[in-house]
Amino acid sequence: MSTTMNIRSMKTRAQQAGFTLVEIMVVVIIIGLLAGIVVPNVMDNLDKANVQKARADFSSLQTALKLYRIDNFNYPTTEQGLEALVTKSSIAPVPRNFKSSGYIDNLNKDPWGNDYQYMSPGEGHEYDIYSLGADGVSGGEGQNADISVWDEQ
Repeated sequence: MSTTMNIRSMKTRAQQAGFTLVEIMVVVIIIGLLAGIVVPNVMDNLDKANVQKARADFSSLQTALKLYRIDNFNYPTTEQGLEALVTKSSIAPVPRNFKSSGYIDNLNKDPWGNDYQYMSPGEGHEYDIYSLGADGVSGGEGQNADISVWDEQ
């Protein structure tokens, strides 16, 4: 008798196990609401982090440019570009006192995977270092906006 009751009890539990469709839908809706709140905040922080990364890179490049100028009495030209901080340029004016190790180890890409842009002389400054933003095209807004070393923070 007890074996029969155990079998019936197990069948009843097996039929009751699991979640109903309504329960699953409630959980999916709750997850969707949470994602709708959290994802925009995370993406905004990612955008801010990319801009801060670019600013940190600008600071390193500015330091290297200052050291280059101390040794060679001028900044690299636009044609020489930032590459002149890594390897000695053969483009005139050829640097006279280039450090054998260079001024930086390598040129980093901007946070969006594009090369940093360099212009000497810059607009209103001796040089300008800038990133074209996420789209890699001049101009734009938000993440696509250009970021210059001289922009207000």
